[in-house]
Amino acid sequence: MWGKRKINPEDALYQYADMVYRLALLQMKNKNDAEDVFQEVFLRLVQYQERILDEEHLKAWLIRVTINCCKKQFNSAWRRKMVSIEEQTEAGYEAEYEENVVYKEVQNLPEKYKTVIHLFYFEEYSVKEIGEITGQKEAAVKTQLSRGRGILKERLKGEFGYEL
Repeated sequence: MWGKRKINPEDALYQYADMVYRLALLQMKNKNDAEDVFQEVFLRLVQYQERILDEEHLKAWLIRVTINCCKKQFNSAWRRKMVSIEEQTEAGYEAEYEENVVYKEVQNLPEKYKTVIHLFYFEEYSVKEIGEITGQKEAAVKTQLSRGRGILKERLKGEFGYEL
């Protein structure tokens, strides 16, 4: 679909909107903040579309920018001073995962484990691809996946009526 031609942000929006929103929601744990990140990511795509080489590069670029925008949100002075308000829930993506015990535990993982677990299981990236996206060595990604799985296993013990 993309080949050597210019990236069309509208096509990218239709193709990758769910992926970007899921990742932003996982990182931000808040619908409103996830929507802000989502908008910023696609605004940046419009701004920097000339730099993107092909569809594979586009997907990795979107993930990297989403993660960076989330980090930027977390580090903002406004967010540090905000008082958290009970989150709103509505039908759709959040409601679909709201009752999912495993998903809730993934959200509660430390940042470095949460990202690699999400990219590996939800976005189906390989360890090598995750390393390229996050700028880490494959060994580091493997270690984070293993430790993240271990934490999840410990937290979910007995949750499904048997040992994991």
